[in-house]
Amino acid sequence: QVQLVESGGGSVQAGGSLMLSCAASGSAGSMNGMGWFRQAPGKEREGVAAIYRDGYVYYKYYADSVKGRFTISRDNAGTTMTLQMNNLKPEDTAVYYCAANNEKLGGLSWGRMDRYYTWGQGTQVTVSS
Repeated sequence: QVQLVESGGGSVQAGGSLMLSCAASGSAGSMNGMGWFRQAPGKEREGVAAIYRDGYVYYKYYADSVKGRFTISRDNAGTTMTLQMNNLKPEDTAVYYCAANNEKLGGLSWGRMDRYYTWGQGTQVTVSS
């Protein structure tokens, strides 16, 4: 059983930066696919970024809204995933969740929630203007 715990959320002004971390415990080595999702008040949860591992090859995916501003990474052991968020905007305000599965490729549907079966509890990110 894999457990995910997010950390690193907080409050920043627009233009600022935050780094989120997701620590995986249990059978984390089997989690080839890991991703970040976010949910703003009154909105549906959406995919932000994902990283998939096929052997020693990593594939990264980003939502258009965060491309060029956010960077996803993970360690080789697969136990820690991070999301570096730069040039934050008020519209980035949301609860951010990490999620995982054992698939090797994200493909076009990397941002679908139903592809992930392990989720963290979330961490709040608030960006003020």
